Parts: sequence; C-alpha cells; structure tokens
Amino acid sequence: MSLSTLSASPAAPGAVARRAERRPGFWRAPVSRVTFREFGYALTSLPFAIAGFVFVVTLFSLGTGLAVTLLGLPVYAAMLAGAQGLGAVERRRARERLGLEVAEPGAVRGPAAGGAWAGVRARLADAAGWKALLFQLVMFPWRVLSFVLALTLWLTGWAVALFPTYSWVFSHYLDWPGYRVFDFTTSGGEHHAYYIESPLQVAGVSALGVVLVLLTPLVIRALNSVDRSAVRSLLGR
Repeated sequence: MSLSTLSASPAAPGAVARRAERRPGFWRAPVSRVTFREFGYALTSLPFAIAGFVFVVTLFSLGTGLAVTLLGLPVYAAMLAGAQGLGAVERRRARERLGLEVAEPGAVRGPAAGGAWAGVRARLADAAGWKALLFQLVMFPWRVLSFVLALTLWLTGWAVALFPTYSWVFSHYLDWPGYRVFDFTTSGGEHHAYYIESPLQVAGVSALGVVLVLLTPLVIRALNSVDRSAVRSLLGR
C-alpha cells in the first residue's frame, strides 16, 4: 500500500462532522436524534431568552436613570460585557445543539493607558457588544413564539396520532359514545352533538396526527433557522 493511500484513508474532520449532522429522512425525522436535539434547543431557548432580556432591560433602565451622572457609563459598559458573555453561551448552545460553528468576535481593545475610564470607553465603542445586546432584545419575542409552536405541535401531533390507544376511555369511563367534539343545545331547543366513535373516525383522527408528527420536525427546523441566522449575524465575528 502506498503512502498516498495511507494518507488519504483517514476521513477529514469536516467530513466526519457532516456525516454526524446529516439530516434524517422525512419518515425517520420524528424519532431521530437530530430532531430531539433541535426540539430541546427550541425549548431551552426560552429560559435563556428570558434571562437575557431581563438582564439587558434592567441594566439599560439603571444606566438610563444614572445617565445624568457619569455612573451611567460604567453600567452601560457592564451591560455590554454581560451581553457578550450571554452571547458566548448562545454560541456554545448553537454549536452543541444545532451543529453551528461561529467564530468569536475579537476582544475589546482599549488604550494601554488611561485607567478604568479608558476601558469603559473602549467597551462602549465595541460594536460586538451592541450586536450581542441587540440579539437579546430581538430574540426574546421570537423564542417565546418558537417555544409555544414547537411544544404545541409536538404534544398535539403525538396525542392525536396515538388516539386509537386511548379512544376507548371516553365510552368506558364517561357517559359518551366516543370523544366529544361538541355537544350543545341552542336557545331554540335544537340539540347538536358530534362524537368521534366509529373505527373509521378514529383512524382518520390518527392519520391527521401522523401528518402533524411528520411535519413537526420541519417546522422546528424552520424556527431554529432564525436562531442560526441571528447567531451568525449578531454573535459572530
């Protein structure tokens, strides 16, 4: 065996990473590890978004209240430093959960002399800090929406898809012929009711749930694509 063959045999690290992050097929996606990671990312993004938003709003309000004095500037500098620290956490989460590699922004460069105030001025002039601050503000409402949509679709899809396994409960333990969709009487005395009780109806409901289960990974990935773009543009170099 030639030396060239030996040198070419090990797979490049990038190729290994691409194989590890290869998207599963449409039918296998609902139970794939990649989908569970992305679903976990969408759920855990909400507490991080709340913490970041509260931190930024609190320090910004405090700095604005102290803006009439020089004490507001160190508060703003601390706010930007904290936003960059939160940005580092977000880059790590995106790398571990989404397989997204983003280069860190450069370190804040201040003058060699000038003391603490020179460091404050350098921090306030750092564009990366303001971009990290903007990330915490704009991603808060989006991550609330992502959390609600991802969790609702996930739970609804599986609950409806598995409907045949527990559809007997309503007729066995309740005074219903099946699952009650609606049952009411109008002011004119007309009674309207609809129950899911026949095997065909139960199968139709389950089929609708299967469709939701299959579409949920696509929706979650689309929601997380906004996070990918935001991390790249606001938290990268």
